[in-house]
Amino acid sequence: MSQKISPSPTPTSFQTLVSDERELSWKVASNLFISFKYAWAGISYSFQTQRNFRIHISVCAMAIALSVFLHLQAVEIAVIGITSGLVLALELLNTAIESLVDLTVKQTYHELAKIAKDCAAGAVLISALVAVLVAGILLLPPLVKLIISAL
Repeated sequence: MSQKISPSPTPTSFQTLVSDERELSWKVASNLFISFKYAWAGISYSFQTQRNFRIHISVCAMAIALSVFLHLQAVEIAVIGITSGLVLALELLNTAIESLVDLTVKQTYHELAKIAKDCAAGAVLISALVAVLVAGILLLPPLVKLIISAL
């Protein structure tokens, strides 16, 4: 008989995911498809429960769409995609760290838990600032040129 983990306050669909599909989460995925399924479950969880993840996805999509619209070179679009992807990956790691810390300390305050969560959030902030800087450097010159030519 396996032990079920009591779900944290999450949407109902993920309570089912945690308690049913991942009941034996310590086991290695039986095949590559299952590994991708679990990875997608993490991305879906973050999208449904983390406001900042949704914001980052929106800004990422907007930056890539604008770079395509402005006919940036492929390497410039790739750089914007890589920096945006880094922000999304760090946001997923931040969510994982926050969940793990919350599981560990439960409803109590611990200074080390605060440090772990703050540092993870700081990593996301730094990557987001760098992504904005990179996008600004690559997008602003052609955008300004387009605006001036339209006047």
